[in-house]
Amino acid sequence: MKVKTISIAGLTASAVIGLSGAFSTSAQTPAGITRTMLLKQDSSIAGREGVIASVVLAPGAAEGRHTHHADVYGYVIEGSATIEKSGSPTVTLHAGEVFYIAAGVVHQGINNGKVPAKVVAVFVAEKGQPLTTPAK
Repeated sequence: MKVKTISIAGLTASAVIGLSGAFSTSAQTPAGITRTMLLKQDSSIAGREGVIASVVLAPGAAEGRHTHHADVYGYVIEGSATIEKSGSPTVTLHAGEVFYIAAGVVHQGINNGKVPAKVVAVFVAEKGQPLTTPAK
């Protein structure tokens, strides 16, 4: 079996264009946040799709409280990100650490550091729904 290794930079270069609107029901992405869709693929799970995204939070940036129609699995590649999640203690994660956010849980990522925080997120999403919805 051949396994092709590609860098995150390579994935970003081949990002799916035109799908950024799927991230939010709002047309605005918060200042200092860059979200790039890397892959969107139907799942073998009925009514679900897999999505891989790169998220970069500039120093001082906050995503704003939001939810997903998806379970989210994340990996911090560089820097550190603080995750505020309803019903859980606030945590600061550093490069090499992972996190999980259940579908429907209100949360936000914040970069309290001095360098950009780079995260890769994998969504097991409800097909046909926006990935990110601002919390009320």
